Amino acid sequence: MPRLYDSRKRVLVTGGAGFLGSHLTDRLLERGYEVLCADNLFTGTKRNLEHLHGHPRFEFLRHDVTFPLYVEVDEIYNLACPASPIHYQHDPVQTTKTSVHGAINMLGLAKRLGCRILQASTSEVYGDPSVHPQIEAYWGNVNPIGPRSCYDEGKRCAETLFFDYHRQHSLNIKVARIFNTYGPRMHPADGRVVSNFIIQALKGEGITIYGDGSQTRSFCYVDDLVDGLIRLMESPDDVTGPINLGNPVEFTMKQLAELIIAETGSSSALVTRPLPQDDPKQRKPDITLAATKLNWSPKVSLKDGLKPTAAYFRANLPA
Repeated sequence: MPRLYDSRKRVLVTGGAGFLGSHLTDRLLERGYEVLCADNLFTGTKRNLEHLHGHPRFEFLRHDVTFPLYVEVDEIYNLACPASPIHYQHDPVQTTKTSVHGAINMLGLAKRLGCRILQASTSEVYGDPSVHPQIEAYWGNVNPIGPRSCYDEGKRCAETLFFDYHRQHSLNIKVARIFNTYGPRMHPADGRVVSNFIIQALKGEGITIYGDGSQTRSFCYVDDLVDGLIRLMESPDDVTGPINLGNPVEFTMKQLAELIIAETGSSSALVTRPLPQDDPKQRKPDITLAATKLNWSPKVSLKDGLKPTAAYFRANLPA
């Protein structure tokens, strides 16, 4: 039901104190919206939102999405879930609950309000893909009982719930499959390859390469990714997704390490370790749908995006 007392759009961002959520919050505020950020601060941090203290259109609510939330908003971005293996494997049962119960609770809220809701899904729904690059029609190659399954299968189930609510209740849904994203405000202890490599390089430590370093990833700068999320949210009702959002330029882990060593001026050497279980060998999005349906493609190259990212970590290097 639309709110009668204020015509300004009010947006809920779950997981809004996280890396991606905080950047999305900034962009929404820049657009003149009111933003309610809900986060239980398991992996998010108030430090990411300090610059918004006292902002007249921003509100923070400490809340766990596995419990119902009763608020009045016009749109919902559901980003709540730990997204790095170190964090989501710390409490795998809670990770699954966050994806599944969280989706149920946010979908229930959207149904009550009759509002549009976007799910931040993940490229991990493709598992260790046998199709390359990954297209949205590919159903994936996921181990349902492995150490990464709490995240992979939790996100897959969340997508199922979103489309069942769409079919059963005509809910206006949007589903984004997010590929590797990087930039300032990444958690320094999240175990992701970009933050790991930068911190190791800045400290002059050996840069850890798993396997022979030939496995690939594609890296999207956070500003580009946020632009894609907003374009998807504002797309016509019949554009439900899932839609891949990521940078299709592919790099091996060895190439990434070399770029980071050059950017930081580090003398670090490469150190090899065994490849973790179920770690995908290749990861690259096909973004044809995003280009045609959203007129979206990433603009920031990895080399350019690493500059502000490395500068952020240099200024906030953990002891």
